[in-house]
Amino acid sequence: MTNIGIFFGSDTGNTEKVAEKIAANLNLEAQDIAGSSNDIFDDYDLLILGTPTANYGEMQPDWDYFVPELEDADLSGKKVALFGLGDQVDYPDSFLDAMGDLAELITEAGGELIGDWATEGYEFNDSRAVNDGRFVGLALDEDRQPELTDDRIATWLNSLGLTA
Repeated sequence: MTNIGIFFGSDTGNTEKVAEKIAANLNLEAQDIAGSSNDIFDDYDLLILGTPTANYGEMQPDWDYFVPELEDADLSGKKVALFGLGDQVDYPDSFLDAMGDLAELITEAGGELIGDWATEGYEFNDSRAVNDGRFVGLALDEDRQPELTDDRIATWLNSLGLTA
């Protein structure tokens, strides 16, 4: 079985809650990225990374502080699946931008992104997390669509070939 690491940054607790749901589906534990160095990724073949988008398209502070670690990381040979949280109504011009920024850092570090997600079912104007008409990872909106989260997680994990 693939050795899976689940990491998140969270301010309001929503991203942590989602990370814990994903981890529970996989019988794993989620880990907070705060205060970590990039060697925490060394023991994993598959990384599942979660971030909210803060304010108007900004990275969540724990991920922002981790950026230098990502810039120095070698993720060659690692698969990376992303999930992002945002508010598509109050922030339609920057919905999930932090997930897009994280995706860029991951690919620059040599990681292989997996687990893109359809944009249907969301109403937003712009997002740096959209590539070729799809989100670069699982898109969640705990503010406007919390009732869809559990089904979206299950569908996404299934698409990754992971038992949900």
